Amino acid sequence: MKKSGILLVNLGTPADDSPAAVRQFLKKFLSDRRVIKTNPILWQIILRTMILPNRPKKSAKLYEQIMTADGFPLLNYTLAQQQNLQELLPDYQVAVGMSYSDPSIEQALDDLLAQGVNDLTVVPMYPQYSGTTVGSVFDSVVNYFRRHDAIVDLKFIRSYYDQPAYINFFAAKIKTALGQQSFDAIVFSYHGIPVSYVTDGDHYPDECTTTTKLIMAQVATKLPYYQTYQSKFGPAAWLTPATDATLKELPKQGIKKILIVAPGFVTDCLETIVELEDENKGYFMANGGEHFTYLAPFNDDPDFAQVIKDTLMI
Repeated sequence: MKKSGILLVNLGTPADDSPAAVRQFLKKFLSDRRVIKTNPILWQIILRTMILPNRPKKSAKLYEQIMTADGFPLLNYTLAQQQNLQELLPDYQVAVGMSYSDPSIEQALDDLLAQGVNDLTVVPMYPQYSGTTVGSVFDSVVNYFRRHDAIVDLKFIRSYYDQPAYINFFAAKIKTALGQQSFDAIVFSYHGIPVSYVTDGDHYPDECTTTTKLIMAQVATKLPYYQTYQSKFGPAAWLTPATDATLKELPKQGIKKILIVAPGFVTDCLETIVELEDENKGYFMANGGEHFTYLAPFNDDPDFAQVIKDTLMI
């Protein structure tokens, strides 16, 4: 008898905002060969001797800024979306797995199989495909089933960067904001990846560009817009233009009131709450900016469950 399940997968968070918990999270995250392609022997030496002894203390202070009484936003919003999707699709068993923290992908798959699920759809919560995110989730799922005799009918959602309900969500939010406040420009900020990954065949920036164009086609405004990339890590060349550099320069060009949106993120997290709303806003205002409005992604909005339903064509 067929029993269907859906596994929502997000990045994960530290167990808490202590340096020890952040270190454990970063160690697992930065040891992923999909994320860091440097020679693994050399990279582990760098990671263990240069990064992990120092970075967790700095990162813990940032995580402390977004910690709530209920934990971190990324996990809480992901669990809220699990509930939203479960209510929308009561005939499916919906679970959540995190790539680098609990509940892990493996734990979630164990639970789904224990409940008799034999028809499974995996949905990474990344609208645009990248090997660093979606590819890593794919690896984890495949590796899980390599170690188990029980194999299910498996469907894997690669991306949904051009899915109409997804595009309409962000377009509607932008149009609402434009009706409430005057702006000089719109800035789209996506998480960056190294240029070498794109050279190797990662189509991530193409999908980001398509998302931006589709949203702007719905918005139908004459305002200029910019597509940028954030969260650079390490010395290698990353996708440009960089969000922080762009925000420092725009006021000098007379663009002093901006609306910023990050459609590559389904839920708010460290990169949006601290990096965009705090750090990058600071760069913009310090260089002559006058107004900075950030539009949050889906978070716990039930519209995301509808995006998934439509993507799965259920």
